[in-house]
Amino acid sequence: MTISMPNQTAVTEFILLGFPGLQPNFFLPVSLTLFLAYIVSLIANSTVIILIILREQLHQPMYIIIANLALSDLLFDTITLPKIIAKYWFGAGSISFNWCFFQIFCVHNLGSLDSLIIMLMAIDRYVAICQPLRYHSIISNKLATLLCYLCWFCAALIGLAISINAGQLPYCGPNRVKNCFCSNAVLIVLACVDVPLERRKGFIIAICVHLFPLAVIILSYILIIRVVHLSANNGNWQKAFYTCTTHLIVIGLYFIPRLFLYIISQAPLTLDADTNVLIISVFTFIPHFASPITFCLRTKEIRNILGQMFNNFGPRFEHGCRTPLKKHCTSAIFQAQ
Repeated sequence: MTISMPNQTAVTEFILLGFPGLQPNFFLPVSLTLFLAYIVSLIANSTVIILIILREQLHQPMYIIIANLALSDLLFDTITLPKIIAKYWFGAGSISFNWCFFQIFCVHNLGSLDSLIIMLMAIDRYVAICQPLRYHSIISNKLATLLCYLCWFCAALIGLAISINAGQLPYCGPNRVKNCFCSNAVLIVLACVDVPLERRKGFIIAICVHLFPLAVIILSYILIIRVVHLSANNGNWQKAFYTCTTHLIVIGLYFIPRLFLYIISQAPLTLDADTNVLIISVFTFIPHFASPITFCLRTKEIRNILGQMFNNFGPRFEHGCRTPLKKHCTSAIFQAQ
C-alpha cells in the first residue's frame, strides 16, 4: 500500500514473499516445515530456560550463558516465524512499515547476540577444560551474568544502528520483500535512491559482528582439542573430540552460510531469490532448534534432571490408576503403547 503526497509516495506496508518462486502446490509442505521448526524450537528452548531457572544445580556459568542463547533464539523465532507461516496458510503476507522495522531491529539485534553468546560459550569451555583448577576463580555466576548483560547491550546497539541505517532511506514504490522476514539487506534495495553506501555500512557491521566472534570460537576449540589430545587418555580424547565436533557443526551452520551470503552480496555474482532465502533460512532457523539439543539437552546434568522428572511422573501416574477408574487407566496405557 502507498500514500500519495505532493512530492513523494510513502510506503505504509510491505509484502513478505517468503520464497518468491515457490509454486502454490508447495506452500503447504514449506509452511508445515517452518511450523514444525518453530514448535521444536519453542519446546526445546523453553525447556532449557525453565530447567535452568528452576533447578539450583544448573545455576552455573555455562548454563547461564546457554539460557541467554535459548532466550535469544526463542524471541527471534517468535518474532519472525508466525508471520511467514500465516502468509502461507492464510495469505496474510502484509506487514506494517513500523513492524517491519521492528523486525529489522530484532533480527540484527538477536542475530548479533547469538554470535556474542556462542563466543562466550567457547571461552567458558576453554577455561573449564584448559584451566580446570582455576575455573571457578576466573568465571563466576556473577561474571557470566554481567557478560551476558553486556552482550545484550552491545547487540541492541548493533540492531539499532542497522535499523537506523535502513530507516533513514525513502521508500516510495516497490514494497515486496523477498525474504521470510524484514532484514537490512532485503529492505534497502527497495529504497527510492541508490544505496551503495548503506549496503557497504551494513556489510562492514555484519562482518565485524560475526567474523571476530568466529575467530575467537575457532581459536578456543583448537586450544581445547590440543590440550585434551596432549593430556587425556584415548577414551577421553575421543569423547572430547566428538563433543567438540558436534558443537562445531552447529556453529558452522550458523556462521559459514551467513558469511558466504555476506561475501556474495558484495561480489558481481548474484544468487537467485529462492536460493538466497533458502540459505538465510538454513543459518537462521536450523541452529535455533539444534543448539539447545547440542549444547544443553545432551549434557549429563540435564539428562539426569529430565530422567528424574520422568521417573517421578511414572509412579504418580501409576498411583492415579489405583482408583475405581483403574480399568480405563490401564486401557489408556495400552492404547498409548
